[in-house]
Amino acid sequence: MSDEIILASGSKIRATILQNAGVKFRVQTSRVDEDAFKESMRAEGLSPMDQADYLAQMKSEKVSSQTGGLVLGADQMLSLEGRGFDKPKSREEAFERLKEFSGKTHHLECAAVISENGEAVWRYIARPKLTMRRLSDEFINSYLDQIGDAAFESVGAYQLEGLGVQLFSSIEGDYFSILGLPLLQVLDYLRERSVIAR
Repeated sequence: MSDEIILASGSKIRATILQNAGVKFRVQTSRVDEDAFKESMRAEGLSPMDQADYLAQMKSEKVSSQTGGLVLGADQMLSLEGRGFDKPKSREEAFERLKEFSGKTHHLECAAVISENGEAVWRYIARPKLTMRRLSDEFINSYLDQIGDAAFESVGAYQLEGLGVQLFSSIEGDYFSILGLPLLQVLDYLRERSVIAR
């Protein structure tokens, strides 16, 4: 039984999810220019789901081609009415984003890919559906005051595991996928490969 996998992501929440689940891993980021690839994919008309899947595969395969073992790459895109969104870069952008999402339903396109010897050997895509309640400008400003820079760490300017849960009226889908990693499906594959105990 192998004792660890490689996580091709610098995401703190993905690392925490794996650590809390008892999975042995080390982090090796891919250092790909995600912004450039997203711009190119959007110019080609790729859907947010396809963009997330491609980025997860690219990160996984790139690190896998440089090292042995199984490499887990993951990516998440927020999709609202067919449009993809990136992490907000300023408080003003976070405010406008939450105002736009207010009272609407969006999807989180969550892709995970595991590669070996530079080639993808497993993939999974989840599409949690989240509906925001109607938010007043006052609430959005108060919320952003309280979370500070955390607003810039996720595509929706929220963390469901924290104060962000107050933004929603309904949620459908796997909790771990909402956080950015379809953990149960990853664990199933790692058991199949005897990386973790059956």
